[in-house]
Formats: sequence, structure tokens, C-alpha cells
Amino acid sequence: MEKQIAHALRKAAARGHITVLTGAGISAESGIPTFRGPEGYWTIGSSQYQPQEMATWKMFSRHPEQVWKWYLYRMDTCRKADPNPGHSALVQMQNLLKGRYILITQNVDGLHLRAGSDPETTYQIHGNIFFTRCVAECRRKIYPLAKELTGKKMDDALSEEETAALRCPDCGGWARPHVLWFDETYNEHYFRFHSAMAAAVKTDLLIVAGTAGATNLPNQVAREVASHGGVIVNIDIEPNVFSKLAMATGRGFFIQQPSASVLPEVVAVFREVLDKKA
Repeated sequence: MEKQIAHALRKAAARGHITVLTGAGISAESGIPTFRGPEGYWTIGSSQYQPQEMATWKMFSRHPEQVWKWYLYRMDTCRKADPNPGHSALVQMQNLLKGRYILITQNVDGLHLRAGSDPETTYQIHGNIFFTRCVAECRRKIYPLAKELTGKKMDDALSEEETAALRCPDCGGWARPHVLWFDETYNEHYFRFHSAMAAAVKTDLLIVAGTAGATNLPNQVAREVASHGGVIVNIDIEPNVFSKLAMATGRGFFIQQPSASVLPEVVAVFREVLDKKA
């Protein structure tokens, strides 16, 4: 790791507030295809739809069973994946930094929680596909996915038992995946919008790992950190809006490597600093 980067990490570890922002890239290193890749196409009747069309309220309102079949298919992929060293490194970071650490993730696969990240300090700003909530919001409550629901193959029909398990346990209407769809907006109750921005305001070091910056809230977080003089470290295999922002500030860094290899190195630097303080 370059000396300048290590110096910035040591300074933040000693006394700063640190926020980590993750996206599909960190999950891709566990074998989960990126959401915007070609693997998510889905056929309904004679038409083929892209993920950006399937993951919408508009599509769910027209074809709820088809949308659920698509999500159950995706869930099977997520269930088979295991957290990688990048996920594990963030759990270690959380435990080292305690009250000075927040994780903001765009990923809905639940891998951060499975690795051991604390749900209280892990803001799942796009939701989690292993949870559901009532379409009609008879209660503004989030439920774990019913145990009867398992992964589906593309051509599998929903059984009567599965269809019943996809109903709201309170009113009996349709339940929906607890995710932020493309034609919906962020809010605090479900997606921690205000919490994420509050974390950004006090962030001294923002580590961005595996996200290209295609959605709004992550960009707002990064711009806020840059505006008040925070340091941005972007870890990704390709340049993106965050690497450009980090370098434009004159105090940020771009590490063009996989997050699963870099994040353990970051934790090692933090541990070195904190062990000396102890």
C-alpha cells in the first residue's frame, strides 16, 4: 500500500469517523452477478425484460407472481454465495472502530449481515431480498422471508404453498420484496436515507468499495464528504465517478484492485494504529 494512503488511513483510525460504502462489486467477488449484467433477463410470455424493468413497482403491479419468481431465482444465487475476505474485513473494521464506523451498502444479498456486520450500523439503503413487507402497508413492518420459500429455477411455477407464503401475515394481501425498486424513492423508515446523510456529515474518511455510482444516495454521501474536507478512498477494478471525485479533491485516492484483497490490508493498518493506542 502506498505511503500516502497508509498515512491517511492511520490518521482516520486514530481519531476520525469512518464510513464504508459498498456496491455490487464486493458481492461479485463472491460469485453474485452484478445487477446490471446480462444474467438477469427474464421472459414473460413472448417478451423479455431487463432487471431495470423487473425491479419496479410498475412490473409488480402487473405481474406480481412473475416478479416474485424472478426474485426467488435471484435469492437462490445469493444463498449459494459465501461472504468473501472483503466482507470479513469490514466486520473486523466494525469491531475495531466501534462507535466511529458506519457501513452503507447498496447490496440486497444479505452477505454483509451473514459475515457478521451489525444490523444497527449497517444501513441497507436498497433493502434486503431475504425480507418482505406488505404491499398495502397495512403495517409498516419488515418480515423475514418465509421459510417455505426456496430458490427457483427460471421455469419453475409457484406452488400453492409458496403463493400463500408470499402473502402479508397481517392482512392477507400481497407481500413484496423489501427492496428499493427503480421507480421508487429513498426514505428513512425503510432505507435509512437520513441516517446515511447524517453519517456522511460527520465522516472523516469514506471508503468506497465496488460501486460505480449509478444511484443517487451514494453520490450524495460522497459529495457531502468531499464538501466538508473528508478523505475519499475508492477501491474498484475500474475507474468510476467516485475515483474521479476522490482524485479531484486533491486529498483522495483510487486503488484499482479488488476490494477482497485491499480491505484486509486497510484493516491491518487500522489495527496497527489502535494496538499502539491501547
